[in-house]
Amino acid sequence: MATITAGEFRNGKTFEMDGKVMQVIEFQHVKPGKGAAFVRTKMKNVVTGGVTETSFNPTAKFEEAFIERKDMAYSYADGDLYYFMDQETFDMVPLGKDTLGDAFRFITENTVCKVLSYKGSVFGLECPNFMDLTITDTEPGLAGNTATNTLKPATVETGAEVKVPLFINEGDKVTIDTRTGEYLGRAK
Repeated sequence: MATITAGEFRNGKTFEMDGKVMQVIEFQHVKPGKGAAFVRTKMKNVVTGGVTETSFNPTAKFEEAFIERKDMAYSYADGDLYYFMDQETFDMVPLGKDTLGDAFRFITENTVCKVLSYKGSVFGLECPNFMDLTITDTEPGLAGNTATNTLKPATVETGAEVKVPLFINEGDKVTIDTRTGEYLGRAK
């Protein structure tokens, strides 16, 4: 295993600490006038999502954690299990609802996502940041109503609810940011 020191922390770096896999969100090298330098670190537990802030001695050593990100296509749901197909071996991997994350509500069948695992155990899913989805239900737009900052609720084909401008109608294809659930525009 490769080791990493706190002095080598960079945003996105993953390491093992007390048996947990942590990812650096922010770091700052601090050299006070008196006393030893330290690295102020904001980090996220990649399995639970919990964020903590800690200061480390720059020479503190950690095992580097290698997160595997594998492209898998969402196939189907069966109860609380969601099945993803490995793009190379065509094996089906079931994931529980708690592993999927909030962005999954915008994912349609056959969408390729990244399944995240550490030492063979799956802990999360990275969905594409943008999805083009069809509006399946919304109030009809009123002719001449071109207000751009007024939004109305709409349901997309995955069943998720989003806010769209008044001129968007049922059947329109729109682009949604899966991280925020925001409408970005009509799909090209």
